Amino acid sequence: MDKETAIYIRNYFSNLMTDREKFALKHHMYTFKSADNHIMRNLMLEKGWISSDPEVVSLLQNGYEEFELNVAKRIMTDTPEKVFFNNCPKCNKLARTPYAKQCRHCGYDWH
Repeated sequence: MDKETAIYIRNYFSNLMTDREKFALKHHMYTFKSADNHIMRNLMLEKGWISSDPEVVSLLQNGYEEFELNVAKRIMTDTPEKVFFNNCPKCNKLARTPYAKQCRHCGYDWH
């Protein structure tokens, strides 16, 4: 699976993520946002936005891109019938969103 497809699945079908995967995504986001600010990091730890749960942290151990690919693969394995790929009728590449009617690759318009 390519990176573009994994991002598409994460962006538009995040409702199919498990609770742990959603928490790992939040953990990554808040860890990234508070990287330079120790006060903010402590506040986020206090509120439980950054996790110390080994299972959550292990999902991100190989980096965020690997996590994103693993989540997309799991979603496609467990619930492929719930994922809709909006491919361009002309070039067959993935459109920007599930509802897009114009291809960002070739410019074809199917309104």
